[in-house]
Order: sequence, then C-alpha cells, then structure tokens
Amino acid sequence: MMIVACVILTLVGSFIILDFSSASTDIAKSVPDFFIKSKDIIFNNNQSYKINVYMEKQKKIQAMDLEEYVTGVVCAEVPANFNVEALKAQAVAARTFGAAHMESLGGQKYNSNTGADVCDSVKCQVFMTKDDRFKSWPQSKREEYWNKISDAVKDTKGEILTYKGELVMEPYYFSSSSGKTEDAKDVFSKDVPYLKSVSSLGEQNSYKYRTSVILSYYDFVNKINRSHSRSKLSVNNVKNSVFIKNRDESGYVKDINVGSIILKGSQFRSALGLNSANFVIQFEDRYVKIICTGYGHDVGMSQSGANVMAAIGKSYKQILTHYYTGVNINTIQKIKP
Repeated sequence: MMIVACVILTLVGSFIILDFSSASTDIAKSVPDFFIKSKDIIFNNNQSYKINVYMEKQKKIQAMDLEEYVTGVVCAEVPANFNVEALKAQAVAARTFGAAHMESLGGQKYNSNTGADVCDSVKCQVFMTKDDRFKSWPQSKREEYWNKISDAVKDTKGEILTYKGELVMEPYYFSSSSGKTEDAKDVFSKDVPYLKSVSSLGEQNSYKYRTSVILSYYDFVNKINRSHSRSKLSVNNVKNSVFIKNRDESGYVKDINVGSIILKGSQFRSALGLNSANFVIQFEDRYVKIICTGYGHDVGMSQSGANVMAAIGKSYKQILTHYYTGVNINTIQKIKP
C-alpha cells in the first residue's frame, strides 16, 4: 500500500525546514543521505499523542494531548516552588506513567469500567486543570508558577523512562522517605528490577516527614477488626498482642503481630490510615500513639528527595537514574509499537 504524505520545504535564512505530515517518522528515514548529513536541515516533527483521562467529578472522559496531561499532573503532584530539576524529573515520571497506560504506546488502561487510559485522582496520578490549580495558588504567583511548570514539561517533551529498551510500566513515586526508599518486593510482594531500595537523604524538613496518630483503644481495635476480623483483637489484649516482629533494611515494618494474626507493615498502615509503614507504637494509659516517619508507600522516586538532590546541583536525569535503578531516559518515538 502506498503512503502519500505532504512534504513542505521552507527556506528560513540559511536553513531549510522540512515539515512532515503524520507519516513523518517513516518519511524522514527515506530522505536522501545528502539531506540527512546537512547541518542546514531542521526536521520539524511535532507529532503529539492523545491520552483519554476520566474526570471523576464530571464523570466524563476528556481526550487531551499527553504533554497537557503531564503539565496538569506535575502542577497537582508537587509544589511549584520545587527546584526546576525536580519538576523535570516529576514530568518524566508522570509522562512515563501516562504512556504505560496508553494502549497505543503498548501500555494498559487503568483498571476500571470507564474505558479511559487513566483517571484524574489518586487511583492513577492526580491531574488538575490550569483554572483549578490557579484557585489554590497565591494570585501574585499564579503565572510565575504555571510558566515554571510548563517550561519543565517542555524541556523534557516526549521523554520517558525505559528499562532494557522497554517502557517502564511502574514508575512509582511518593512524597518523602525516612532516609531510604523501599524495595518493591517488600511493599507490593512483587520484584521489579528498577524499584530497588536506594538512599534518600536530607528530607527531615519535608512535608509530613514526621507525623503521629492518636487513637483511643476502642478506635484502634475497631479499625483493625474492621479490616482484619480474624485478628480477634480486643481492648483487653491489645497491649500484649500488638508488637512489631521485624523491619526491613530501610527501617520500615515488614511484619507486625496483631492479635492472632501477622500483618505486613503496609497492611497495618492501610488499616489505620497511616502516612508511612515506618512507625513506632506507644501504648499510653488512655490511648495508642503511632509515630510515623516519611510519607507515602516509599517505592520509586521520593519527590522531596528529588528536590533535595536538585538543590545540590543534580540534574533531572541524575535524579531519575538514582531512584529508578538501571533505567535509561528515551523518547516515546523510540518505544512506540
């Protein structure tokens, strides 16, 4: 079958700009060598990719350019006053997540009955429109913040994470760690080669680095039994039957005895709505106090850690290759099926 496409040659100063239609990639490959080798040739390939986003409040699917989606994710997921290199790292991770859920790029739609590639909530990545984001920013900073984030996205346009030549399907990230990230196998019971435990220092002043939860004994027991009825936990036995059995190398709780069962630290965290699985428990006279260090599941890139690295001069590529073991940064064109 013959592919017919339009090739436009434009003379600008001493440069020739070749502008290709949607078949640009194949046609560009067929341009004669004497064009390819010329220093005066600029290939204007503005290929874009569409992603279908389910907007939960409106209960509708909105199709948008992938780069627009990435901008909305970055502005929702990290503070705009972060270092620009940290914003770029977030942009690449967010774009990778989006691509990993687009069937047109070899990904898989998120688990739902909506038919969309992704949604705009924490079930996927949080996405915000420009108007919605502006409402929560100081009026004097809105344009500055938006332009800063937009530039970070533009500077990384089309860039995604790959591992051994394949698109990274699980580019997880989270708010802050307690000094080391976790290995995916310890949190999700799944060995992912690029999600290994790495150091993440200097986050002590980050958002919600240290938090505590105080519960009455009744509320504590009720929350546990609601999620894990087999625990047979009661107000009378809680002090003697709830204790941490072991921790992983990063200090996060691996297993905790709860009544008559043993839970993973992540299960205990989920049952009580804790910010982290790195916690200690204090049994006081009238209440139970749980002190957490870090914020999030602790797998993949620490957003606060990325900002710390950027502040000491690390580039977004150095940040990404630190948190995602063994990855490379490529363009979507190189992995497109």
